[in-house]
Amino acid sequence: MGTPIGNLGDISPRALEAMEHCDFIAAEDTRVTMKLLNHFGIKKPLISYYEHNKRSSGEVITARILSGETCVLVTDAGMPAISDPGENIVDKCHSLGIAVTCMPGPSAVVTALAVSGMPSGRFAFEGFLSVNKKSRREHLLEIRDEKRTMIFYEAPHKLPAMLADMYEALGERRIAIVRELTKLHEEVIRTTLSQAAARYSPDGGEIPRGEFVIIIEGASPSASEEEYTPEQAAQMARSLIEGGMSLSEAAKQAAKATRLKKGDIYRLLVSGQEE
Repeated sequence: MGTPIGNLGDISPRALEAMEHCDFIAAEDTRVTMKLLNHFGIKKPLISYYEHNKRSSGEVITARILSGETCVLVTDAGMPAISDPGENIVDKCHSLGIAVTCMPGPSAVVTALAVSGMPSGRFAFEGFLSVNKKSRREHLLEIRDEKRTMIFYEAPHKLPAMLADMYEALGERRIAIVRELTKLHEEVIRTTLSQAAARYSPDGGEIPRGEFVIIIEGASPSASEEEYTPEQAAQMARSLIEGGMSLSEAAKQAAKATRLKKGDIYRLLVSGQEE
């Protein structure tokens, strides 16, 4: 069931009815959900269901449902099961033959896209990038040629590194930074990747505040077919090596992104180390 992503007035009558008539509620953070219930004067038993207890709690939740109880699954804000551990409990319910239905509600993905003014005919939701620098750079190299608009979530303390890595991997792109959706300080910043990275630079830049949705334009046909020099490919591989990747794997990833030969990139890397 979708819950408000900021403004409590966005909850639907169906959502309120579902919470009032269910037997219990499975919540990502019971403290957050309790505030929602208190606001609307609803009293229901809560059970926590989040990334680190999803296996044990999933067993309890499905057992209660199979015994005849009804459950409402919620996340802290927005739609559960979207970049959220709720997807596991939904899958488990289907595998056990438990009927699943959905009360539609707010979603930060489509809300941010709608307010951004970025191309929305085709888009790809990429969720959160890995906190591991190596994995994050691999992810970004994989989507370098993606022509659809791309949407990401990011926490404020990780935003500067994310933007810097995006600019390095994707080059200059139009970007919309959407923060604090439906809240008092909602803001849409339309800019470029280079300007965004500079704006939130750790070296004297603005301190990010609030929850962010990042929307980036896809690669243009000319950009996705761009020709790289071997040295540019080697530099791309060096950045991957700095993130902890092996020399051979970095050459492989750079070759994939630039369409140059892995062997040529590898030789440049080795010769650079010998200098």
